[in-house]
Amino acid sequence: MLMIRLQRIGKKNQSFFRAVLTEKTAPPQGKYIEKLGFLDPRKKNADLKEDRIKYWIEKGAQVSDTVWNVLIKKRIIEGKKRKIKIKKQKGGAADEKKPQDEKKSQLQDKKKEDSKEDSKTVAEEQKSLKKEMKKDDFVKQTKKQEEEEKKKDSKTDVKKQGVSKEQTKKDDSKKQTESEK
Repeated sequence: MLMIRLQRIGKKNQSFFRAVLTEKTAPPQGKYIEKLGFLDPRKKNADLKEDRIKYWIEKGAQVSDTVWNVLIKKRIIEGKKRKIKIKKQKGGAADEKKPQDEKKSQLQDKKKEDSKEDSKTVAEEQKSLKKEMKKDDFVKQTKKQEEEEKKKDSKTDVKKQGVSKEQTKKDDSKKQTESEK
């Protein structure tokens, strides 16, 4: 199966690409069937052979996503742009993880989750304590009000009782004076 794709030919940090027609299974830097143009992303310049590209597309050649988007931008073909799929490179020291490292990372993740849950429970406990304190404060206030009301009532009772005691004393003294006569 034939494919139109980009082949990097630029130096390090100076990217420059060649648009080529190649076999899909061929290596990226391998041989190509036909050169179809070039692309300079630094200068945003592209020189593509429109007639040859259209010819190969009509013959059934597939187009890579990046080349497809460039062709649409240059208005060589019509359609919607495609999302570019970036593949992660396999291999390399940074990508390889030892099973022990994976276990450590899993344990650390679990610890983080546990600490989050603990912080949530602590926060919930604090909220419930605040609610209880508010309830306790309310209860204390109502008790104080009741005690104050009782004190007021008892003072009025004492006054009433004081008046009645005085009256009973007077009555007693009158009775004694009458009995003495």
